[in-house]
Parts: sequence; C-alpha cells; structure tokens
Amino acid sequence: MINFDDTKVAFADKSNFDLKRMHFLFLTMNNPAIAKIGIWMTVFALKIHLPIKWMIKKTIFAQFCGGESLEDSKGTVEKLAASNIHTILDYSVEGEESEKVFDFNRDEIIRSLEMASNNTHIPTGVMKLTGFTAFDLLAKKQSGDPLTPDESSRYETFLERVDQICAKAVEVHKYLFIDAEETWIQDVIDEVVYAMMEKYNKETVYIFNTYQMYRTASLQNLKDAHQLGLDKGFKIGAKLVRGAYMEKERERAERKGYQDPIQPNKEASDKDYDAAVTYCLENINEVYLCAGTHNENSSRLTAELMDHHGIAKADPKVYFAQLYGMSDNLSYTLANEGYNVAKYVPYGPVAKVLPYLMRRAEENTSIAGQSSREFTLVKKEIARRKSK
Repeated sequence: MINFDDTKVAFADKSNFDLKRMHFLFLTMNNPAIAKIGIWMTVFALKIHLPIKWMIKKTIFAQFCGGESLEDSKGTVEKLAASNIHTILDYSVEGEESEKVFDFNRDEIIRSLEMASNNTHIPTGVMKLTGFTAFDLLAKKQSGDPLTPDESSRYETFLERVDQICAKAVEVHKYLFIDAEETWIQDVIDEVVYAMMEKYNKETVYIFNTYQMYRTASLQNLKDAHQLGLDKGFKIGAKLVRGAYMEKERERAERKGYQDPIQPNKEASDKDYDAAVTYCLENINEVYLCAGTHNENSSRLTAELMDHHGIAKADPKVYFAQLYGMSDNLSYTLANEGYNVAKYVPYGPVAKVLPYLMRRAEENTSIAGQSSREFTLVKKEIARRKSK
C-alpha cells in the first residue's frame, strides 16, 4: 500500500516560505465566499489597470504556473527533475482568436517540443485544438452544417497546423497529449486526433487523446478507439481524466433540451475512471496510458494493477500526471516509489494566463474536499517542521 500521507516526501522541495504561501492560498480557497470575492476583485483590478501583477505573480501564479515563457520555466523543470518528476509544458494563454494568434500558438507548441528534445525531463508536449482554430468553426463542423468556402479554407489550415505539431513530436520522439474539450466540439476533435494516430502511431505511440470519464460515453469511446486502432493498424494513447466542464455541460443540455452527457454522480465517474484504467493496463501494448488524476484511490489502483500485470514502474507506456501546484502528495510519493510522474506546468504572461488561474482557484473551491485536503496536508507539514 502506497502511503500518500507522508508530508515529508510530498513537500521535500518546498521551503518554509513556499509552505506559508500555500497555507494562505488553500486557506482562502477553502472558503468559497472569500475565494469568489478574491477572484472577482483580481479580475476587476486588472481591468482597471491597477498595478497588482507583482502580487499575482508572487502568490497564485507562483503556485500554479512555471513561468511567463519557456525560458522562464526552465528553473521549474529543473526543480521538479531533482525529485524525479517530469514536466509537461502547457502554454496556457486562452481567449484570443485570429489566424495570426493561431499561427503563433502553433509555433509556440513547436518551440516547446524543440526545447523538450534536449531535455529528458520533458517527455511530452500538450495542446488544445481550440488554440489553432475558432471554437465556433469546430462547433459548426460537428453540427454537420455545410462550411462556407472561407470556413473550409480555414479548417484545412487548422488541420495543417495540427499535423505540423504532430510531425514535430514524432521528429523529436516525444509524446503529444491533446486535451479534451466540450462535448459539442469533442467529436470533431476525436476525428482529427484519430487521423493523426493513424498517421503517426503505427509502431509506437506518439499521439494521445484525452477521455473525460465524467462523461457517460467516455468508457465506450475508449474501447471503440482501441477497436478502430486494431482495424486500421495503429496504437492508442489514452490520457484519462475525470473532466473540466461539468457545470457548463449540464447547463447547456438543460437549456437546449438534450440528454445530460455527464455522469449522475461522482461515484459513477470514479467507477468508469477505474474501469478505463483497468482496460488500458489489460491492453497496454496497444493502449498506452497517462493516468491524469488527483484521486488517491485511483492512483493506488493503477499502481496495484501495474504490479498485477507485471508492468514495470518505469515502463514508458504508463505515466501518472497531476497539475503543478496541486496534489504534491501524489506526485512526489509516486515519483519517490519509482513510477513515471509528470506535472502539467502551465506558462505564459501573467495577464494572459489569468483565465487558467481563475479556473484553478474555482476548481479547488468547488471540488468537494480538494482545497481542504491540500490545506490539511500543508498544515501537517508546517507542524512537523516546527516540532523538529
């Protein structure tokens, strides 16, 4: 049994100052009312150009982001590597849509892969496909409505951008994780990702799709993808997460009058997540696994199933992943035990990654027990150090 409560391991590379900052942040997030007021005030202050960037950078940015640029993130990569934890550099700028921005985003992901090519501690790149074309264009494509000539041209350019990034990942021999998004664009995302898998995942896996297990359809979608790969002669990369769009999904389903695509409760999500992990490990030569989870039980189950199936802890076909700044008790403990562990490390200019940071704050506030768990562990480590 892996012990995820050893805070000496979990916070081994954190200074006393780091722990005090974490204590303040998770104490705030542990109070939903205070957290929401803080989020609102931060957004408002930036809108009226109050000089608070330094404060954001020293607090929530330092907790959840690696730096403002690739170069700025190198220190974070090295610090994690010292604890045998790998880094997934995630360019987390959101909300800008233009062909110029889409080209820049493509070039930035390629730059991150080139940086990874010279660093064994960066095993993978990551991208959201809405970083390379307009969300509304993907939604229209999935709806089946015919695209205009201009839209068709923009869609083809989007496919070229995605292929250029995938080709770079293969060239530098790195995995590439493609994030899941909302259900009303996910089918077209899947179509693009499986086309890339068919092209590049012949002998080994480079391209990973993401399966949000809080969706009722995801377990079967994973199994269907495996069968598609068997039929067409390619391997599957599966990054499993619980999901990130539940409230938005349910609101839209109710508003538009279609069946809610989300699991009825957390237990159902947990059941399907663990079933998906089991399925991947049972078929590990054809379905590589990234277990993206902050759940202790699922992490423990994954480790136990690896042992059951004779899969080595350091087998490159299996990774654990958590977000930077969260669930260090999982990441550092698993890495200390010899498993492949990677942290998602967002980076980008402070003002431009603010939407990401606000989601992290809201997520810690809304997920039952998440901020309380983080806060409890930080308090425990502070007390341990004081008692020495």
